Amino acid sequence: MLGLQLPTDPRWVNLAEKELGEILTDHAYCELKAATACISIIQLFPDKERLVKELSPIVTEEWGHFRQVLREMEKRGITLGFQRKDEYVNKLMGFQKKGGSREDRLMEKLLISGLIEARSCERFRLLSLHISAPELREFYHSFMVSEAGHYRLFLDLAKHYNDHTKVKERWDEYLAFEAEVMHSLDSRGDRIH
Repeated sequence: MLGLQLPTDPRWVNLAEKELGEILTDHAYCELKAATACISIIQLFPDKERLVKELSPIVTEEWGHFRQVLREMEKRGITLGFQRKDEYVNKLMGFQKKGGSREDRLMEKLLISGLIEARSCERFRLLSLHISAPELREFYHSFMVSEAGHYRLFLDLAKHYNDHTKVKERWDEYLAFEAEVMHSLDSRGDRIH
């Protein structure tokens, strides 16, 4: 469904469990950055009525997710650490085409956001299936469902504001590049991406 070309090895969950405080901290910041990304897109494209209407609730939802992760951390006696550099997102941002029409720039932002949501969805699915703690399985299942919806929304918006063939071609390029990025990064259990 997600189209990711390089699936995460399910053993990643074992690494994540060993670094639960780190993975929760990274997850919290991922939710915060997702809300911020939506706000940024709205600020850059306020004239795109459907985009504003459909991304506004996502801002609220992602902020709520950030608060949910903080509550889970609090239950476990884990405090929010400092945000770390996100090599995965930075590499995707570096692949973004510069210039072009306003619609092209919007498409790039929407496809990057969609790809990040797709990878998060895939990782949350693995956590929901394989993490030891049953309460965390439920916790991550709800995030998986949400991220899947966001992934679809970003792709739908890209198609709404641009030629479908152009979107598909660029999406395929992003998927191939993302697989290279995932292959180049260490199998880190302390990060969502």
